[in-house]
Amino acid sequence: MSGKRTHILAIDLGTSGPKVALVNTAGHVLACEIVPTELHLMPDGGAEQDPGEWWQAVGQASRRLLAADGIDPASIVGVCCTGQWSGTVPVDREGRPLGRAIIWMDARGAPHVKRLTGGPLKISGYGIDKLYTWIRLTGGIPGRSGKDPIAHILYLKTEDPQRYAATYKFLEPKDYLNLCLTGRFAASFDSIILHWVTDNRRIDAIRYHAGLLARCGIDAAKLPELKRAVDILGPLTPAAARHLGLPPDVPVVMGAPDLHTAAIGAGAVRDFDAHLYIGTSSWLTCHVPFKKTDLLHNMASLPAAIPGRYLLVNEQENAGGCLTFLRDNLLGGADGTADDWTSLEQLAARTPPGSRGVIFTPWLYGERTPVEDSLIRGGFHNLSLTADRGSLVRAVMEGVALNSRWLKQHVQKFIRRPLTAIRMVGGGARSDLWCQIMADVLECTIHQVENPVETNARGAGILAAVALGGGTFEDIAAGLETRRHYAPNPAHRALYTTMFRAFGDIYRAHRKICARLNRDGV
Repeated sequence: MSGKRTHILAIDLGTSGPKVALVNTAGHVLACEIVPTELHLMPDGGAEQDPGEWWQAVGQASRRLLAADGIDPASIVGVCCTGQWSGTVPVDREGRPLGRAIIWMDARGAPHVKRLTGGPLKISGYGIDKLYTWIRLTGGIPGRSGKDPIAHILYLKTEDPQRYAATYKFLEPKDYLNLCLTGRFAASFDSIILHWVTDNRRIDAIRYHAGLLARCGIDAAKLPELKRAVDILGPLTPAAARHLGLPPDVPVVMGAPDLHTAAIGAGAVRDFDAHLYIGTSSWLTCHVPFKKTDLLHNMASLPAAIPGRYLLVNEQENAGGCLTFLRDNLLGGADGTADDWTSLEQLAARTPPGSRGVIFTPWLYGERTPVEDSLIRGGFHNLSLTADRGSLVRAVMEGVALNSRWLKQHVQKFIRRPLTAIRMVGGGARSDLWCQIMADVLECTIHQVENPVETNARGAGILAAVALGGGTFEDIAAGLETRRHYAPNPAHRALYTTMFRAFGDIYRAHRKICARLNRDGV
C-alpha cells in the first residue's frame, strides 16, 4: 500500500449509532459522520437494536462522508469495522437478521448461565469443576449477569426456540456488518471470546472447543468460522459497494471489537500502556505479555487484536450514558439550560470540587467490573437543599471518575505495577473539566488524546493499514497526537480520598437492598 491518496473507511458501530470515518494510512482521522440509531430497553432486562437500522445508518454516513469532503472513492484502499462487543445477531442462510439484535446490556440470559455454570461446591457462585475447565481453556467463564453472547444464545434457545432453530449463524455486531459488506460469515479471534466456547491456550491458533460447545448445548454449525483481526475477509460485494458509495472489490479487513480498537486508536499498543475510555460505557485496559484471570473482579487478559498479544479486558456498564440520562430525564425542559454538552460542562465548572457533598453512583444498569452485579442500581447520595443543577452534573462526572478509581485499584494489582499515566479517549475525553477530574480522582497524569471521539474508528483504520502492509502498530501509534496533559491537583487529594471511601461504603450498604428490589426485574 503506497501513495498519498490512500484512505481507510473505518466503521465504528457504537450503541448510540455508527460513526463512519476517513482515516489515512498514518492513523489520522480526516473526517467523520455519525448517524444515530435507536436503543430498545425492556422492563425484563432486555436491550435490543435493529441490525437493519445499523446497516442503513452505515450507508447513509458513508455516502454523506464522501460527498461532504469531496473524497475520490477510488482512494479508499480498505474498509474495516469495529463496534460494540458482546452482542448477538441471529441471521438466516441469506444473512437476513431474524429479529432485533440482543446487545451487550441485555441480562435476560442470566438464569440460564447460572444453571450452566453452577454446582454443589461453588466459588463466587461458580461450580468448582466448571470454573477450572473454563478458565484453563478460555481464560474466563460466562458472566453470571447474563450479558455475554453465550447467555443471549441460551436465552433464545430456551425462550424463543423457533428463532434459535431458524438461525443459520449467530454473529457479533461487528461481524454482522462484515457479513453485510462481504456476504461472508466469520468472526475474529477477539470478537468470539465472550461466547466462552473457544480454546484460547494457543494465542495464534484460537479454535472452538468441542467439549465446551457440548457443555453449553450449542450447535457448532450455528457459529461462524474464525479469523485473525488483521486477515482480509474478502472484497466488498457489488451491493455493499453501492450502499457505501465505493468502487467494487475494495478489501474488507476483519477488524475487532471496540475495546480492542480503542487501545490501538489511543496509541496504547505497548505492554502496560493504559487507556481509559469514557463513552456510553467505560473501561481501563492495557496490553499485557501474559494470560491471567482475576475471577473475583471479573477481568482477564484475553487475545488482542494485535496478533500474538493479550489485552486486559474489563468494562464498567455506564459512564457517559449517565450524563446523557441526567440531561434527558432530569435537567431538560423548556428553559433549555441543559440542552447540550457545553452547557452541562459550564454548570459543572461553576461547582466546586466535591459537588457540594453530593455523590453519584453510576450503576444505572448494573455493573460488570470490579464487581459483577446486575442488580445494583445507581443514584444521587447525600443530597441537600444546597445542591443545584451544577452539583448534579459535577457529581455525575466525579461519580464516573470514582468508579474508574475503583477499577484502577484492581487493574494495578492485575498488572503488578502502578499506573502513573493514562491516555483518555471517548466522548468524555472532549471535556477538559472531566479530564482534570479524572487526573485528580485517579491520582495520575491524564493524556487527552487528540480527536478522542474517533478513537475506535482510528484504531480500526490503523488495524487495516497494518493488515494492508502500511507499517507496524508501534510505528503508526508513535505518530498520534496528544492534545493536552493533566496533572493531579494535590489540593484535591484529601477530598477525593474521603469521597472514594464513601463511594465504596455506599456500594456495600446498598447491594443487598438493590438485590431485593430488583430480583424480579424492577
